[in-house]
Amino acid sequence: MSVTAALTRGAMLYEGKAKMVFATDNPELCVVLYKDDATALNGLKKGRIAGKGAINNRVTNHLMRLLESRGIPTHLVDELGDRETLVKRVTIIPLEVIARNIAAGSLAKRLGIPEGVPMKRTVVEYCYKDDALGDPMVNESHIIAMGWSDEAELESISSLSLKINEILKDYLSGAGLTLVDFKLEFGRLPGGGIVLADEISPDTCRLWDAKTGERLDKDRFRRDLGGVEEAYAEISARLLGVS
Repeated sequence: MSVTAALTRGAMLYEGKAKMVFATDNPELCVVLYKDDATALNGLKKGRIAGKGAINNRVTNHLMRLLESRGIPTHLVDELGDRETLVKRVTIIPLEVIARNIAAGSLAKRLGIPEGVPMKRTVVEYCYKDDALGDPMVNESHIIAMGWSDEAELESISSLSLKINEILKDYLSGAGLTLVDFKLEFGRLPGGGIVLADEISPDTCRLWDAKTGERLDKDRFRRDLGGVEEAYAEISARLLGVS
């Protein structure tokens, strides 16, 4: 019997806006369950996107397997079902790392530039993970001063984020998608070292059709554009061959 088959899901450790995390009888492993719940604007807007949990689970695992094959360490262990995945238990570093290739969303608003303007280089931003504060943007000095990470770890996070960006940009381009920007989270393993954690999905990436510029991500929910379920299904079809 495999380790995965022998595992028993235990108590819920955490429930977030899009996922639930459960303990297992192996203290080094957890089960992540993806929900159909959808939130935006730091939780001010709430709703449900039918089928989102299953799509995000499978797309995330597909992309993490791709990244693993290119030398990026992740928390992925095994996909258990449509909505459940076995992952390494990590301590999440309280930072959202945002890689931006094209001006959109809050960056376009902050700088007063039109959405869709390409960057001359990839921009990496950090936000402190705190819903009550609205996930405020912070810089490297803040991060080190507050003890959320140290200089060596932060350098590794930045380097990994840029590598992930290049791998995903190239791969998604082959599926007719433009990777506008995306959010990453990293976790520390109990024995040391950091790995990519959380998810990579239409919830956390801005994905535009490369030919038409049509938005195929959570912006359709965030901005009341309609066709939300159809956009998520289109991403699933292009990356997994199924909708």
